[in-house]
Amino acid sequence: MVDTLGVAVVGFGWMGRVHTQAYARVRHHYPQLTLVPELVTVAEEAPGRAEEAAAQFGFASTTRDWREVVADPRIKAVSITAPNFLHREIGVAMAEAGKHIWIEKPVGLTAGDARAVADAVAQAGVQGAVGFNYRNAPAVEAARELIASGEIGAVTHVRIRLFSDYAAHPEGALTWRYERERGGSGVLGDLASHGTDLARHLLGDIASLTADTAVFLPERARPTGATAGHSRASGGELGPVENEDYVNCLLRFASGARGVLEACRVSVGEQNNYGFEVHGTKGAVFWDFRRMNELGISRGTTYQDQAVTTVYVGPGHGEFAAFQPGAANAMGYDDLKVIEAYRFLRSVAEGTPHGATLADAVHSAAALDAMARSASSGAWADVTAGA
Repeated sequence: MVDTLGVAVVGFGWMGRVHTQAYARVRHHYPQLTLVPELVTVAEEAPGRAEEAAAQFGFASTTRDWREVVADPRIKAVSITAPNFLHREIGVAMAEAGKHIWIEKPVGLTAGDARAVADAVAQAGVQGAVGFNYRNAPAVEAARELIASGEIGAVTHVRIRLFSDYAAHPEGALTWRYERERGGSGVLGDLASHGTDLARHLLGDIASLTADTAVFLPERARPTGATAGHSRASGGELGPVENEDYVNCLLRFASGARGVLEACRVSVGEQNNYGFEVHGTKGAVFWDFRRMNELGISRGTTYQDQAVTTVYVGPGHGEFAAFQPGAANAMGYDDLKVIEAYRFLRSVAEGTPHGATLADAVHSAAALDAMARSASSGAWADVTAGA
């Protein structure tokens, strides 16, 4: 038996579009789903944007006020893809109204915000999924299994990188992303949040860390109208960039492993250079998002001069079989969000969490808060206390 689930999307920038496309595709890849998403409402305050979304994707209604979604009995689940400063208010309101939520990271501006949403979800008895999409890559899931199996021995250290150029242009508009009050952190929330989630997903809890941050483009022009994504603005009034462009961080894991995490949003020449290198006492595993369906694996008993083999993931690795019939057929970024949608809908149908949860968001946010404290004080900061 198949039932419909009325869903709404709150915030229709690029990520709102990605969520909507995932809802539209999810049954194509997962016909066994017992819940079919029905696009009921899109909420977006920018004039005309919600109407455009409804015309393209078939939402039954539109609104510029997300509070109308809270009161709508047709809506049982909500994608929250609005700016960071709205995450806590919207997330708590939707959960308290009994609606399941799929919310984008970093779930607010602080660990306190993430914890408030997590508590609301728990108290309401609804499901809460979080947009840590990179953990959904079949190669990442294969790497996690490889590490857990002990094939590369005891993990000694990891390096995680997230370099991008989306904010590198000096004419990039001074949007909410660069303001403390509305964006919170800069590259910490944008990219390092994914890095901390990958670190914990692969290696377990982060115990403590020390970090350094920097702002490399201290001023940007204010936009004159609504923006989406990473728009440009020139000739407008200049304003200060209030949050960091760059972070580097040393990590200590509860297991005793060590790590380095580095992220930058203004890396000229880097386009989504995301990945990790995990080293163990017997081998290593390497992943590069730009070659998303490949793993570099070194394992064996030779230690010195041990070779690295390229492995193409295929059916049997994570959710690969839902998209492609054989190894080395490519998957892409949007497929990761389809996997996320599937796990969210499955969680709602079964009443049991599948995929990244609000608890994962709290752990990630605690690490980000610790990075901010460490960058300010110059000292090591505890992570586990904040989680």
